[in-house]
Amino acid sequence: MAQEIERKFMVVGEYKHLAHSVNHLVQGYIASGRRTVRVRISDDKAWLTIKGASQNGGLTRFEWEKEITLGEALELLKLAEGALIEKYRYLVNVGDHTFEVDEFLGDNSGLTIAEVELQSEAERYSRPEWLGREVTGEKRFYNSHLRAHPYSAWTEAERQ
Repeated sequence: MAQEIERKFMVVGEYKHLAHSVNHLVQGYIASGRRTVRVRISDDKAWLTIKGASQNGGLTRFEWEKEITLGEALELLKLAEGALIEKYRYLVNVGDHTFEVDEFLGDNSGLTIAEVELQSEAERYSRPEWLGREVTGEKRFYNSHLRAHPYSAWTEAERQ
């Protein structure tokens, strides 16, 4: 069974000059809740992803992903619930890991989150100075939640 282990963080410093890659992403959710079905387009490629319920405080969950054609993705996005999520993803190497830094656009503009995928829950990783507080497992930072409750509608207290 495929499993995703990742930690999420707010971003509080400059990272773009360190990025070795940047892609434009658009994604929509056909189903969301404890399990999600997501369609994602990254430039000219597309994927269908199914994610299971989060475990261990949001650190681990089942993930299945399959590349699909761009045409299939565009058709499936017509079934998406709520707003689409749009963002730029910067890939930044730090030590032995690659951080995916998502700079959100549209109604989620102003929100920047970094994720690092791990091989085990106990795996060590280098923490760059541009990372802020950890938000792993905080549902308001899940992309599937942001489509219905965008960052632009958050109170100042929710942004902390």
